[in-house]
Amino acid sequence: MPNTIIIGSGSYIPSRVIGRDYFLNSEFYTDEGEKIDKPTEEIISKFVEITEIENRRYIGDDTSNSQIGYEAAKVALEDAKVDGEDLDYIIYASNFGEVGTNGVANFMPNMAGRVKNHLGIKNKKCITYDMIFGCPGWVEAMILANNLIKAEVAKTILVVGAETLSRVTDPYDRNKMIFADGAGAVVVKATDEENVGIISHNTICDNGPELEYLRNGASINKDFDDEKLYIRMMGRKIYEYALKNVPAAIKETIDNAGLSIEDIDKILIHQANAKMDYAMIERLHKLYDVKNYNHAISPMTIQEFGNSSVATIPTMFDLIIKGKMEGQTFKEKGNIVMTSVGAGMNINAIVYKFP
Repeated sequence: MPNTIIIGSGSYIPSRVIGRDYFLNSEFYTDEGEKIDKPTEEIISKFVEITEIENRRYIGDDTSNSQIGYEAAKVALEDAKVDGEDLDYIIYASNFGEVGTNGVANFMPNMAGRVKNHLGIKNKKCITYDMIFGCPGWVEAMILANNLIKAEVAKTILVVGAETLSRVTDPYDRNKMIFADGAGAVVVKATDEENVGIISHNTICDNGPELEYLRNGASINKDFDDEKLYIRMMGRKIYEYALKNVPAAIKETIDNAGLSIEDIDKILIHQANAKMDYAMIERLHKLYDVKNYNHAISPMTIQEFGNSSVATIPTMFDLIIKGKMEGQTFKEKGNIVMTSVGAGMNINAIVYKFP
């Protein structure tokens, strides 16, 4: 049975930097629809203190999700030295598709098909799939790619994660300061080499009351009736759910790979809130009875890039493997974890061993 290895990567980080001053003229409301009676600057400062998000990146009005996905994909194909015509599949993870400046989600035609078109691929046997799975979408797309390769129905797959969340945030919600835009992509390929690539993976879907934790809904400002749907997030519920469930899911994935936490060199974890990420990594180590650990094990980009959803992990991977993230490198033939949690609620994790 073949294994799945990454042979190239690419990312697109929008050049438009959005700092805290961008939000100074905002009016913020509570989840109950009451205007928050505090100075806006104080609200922003408290937000930065909790999340550590100082900056985030937005695309321009003349740019689209599929365009930034194409940019990341093009670099990944060049890095992998793969001709797009040789791809068996393109799997594209996003949550809102080709959302326009009007905030309306658009999945017809699908995103993978759009990026195939942008790449100029003529091969009719190159199959295009979209993965809609919340923020864990790109990791789940990697798991799907691995399953296709192990089933020997594909040899080379392009896996893209791209999102333009700046276009779907409620102008009156403090949580709008979390979200950002970006794209990341990798090319994966089948190999006969043993014990390399994706050596373990794990997915959990809690779709009971957890469905309400992250969803679309009307603005929290009841007087702002524009009939649009925005990201609604129950922050406390998500925090509690993540701390309870994500560390255990990661441990199960590591254990299934026949490894322990000491064997893991990096954990690329989805980033929506720095405080939550720190707590999850600490709790994971506690499950292995490890109290002291090198915090460099979990690289952080949220402070400057915000939460770009499905793009977060492939962007981090691309930056680190190309030496563009200060103080972060991958160990030769080392093991890393890629893991995410998001709308569903869904959790997934991969243990990846470099060839």
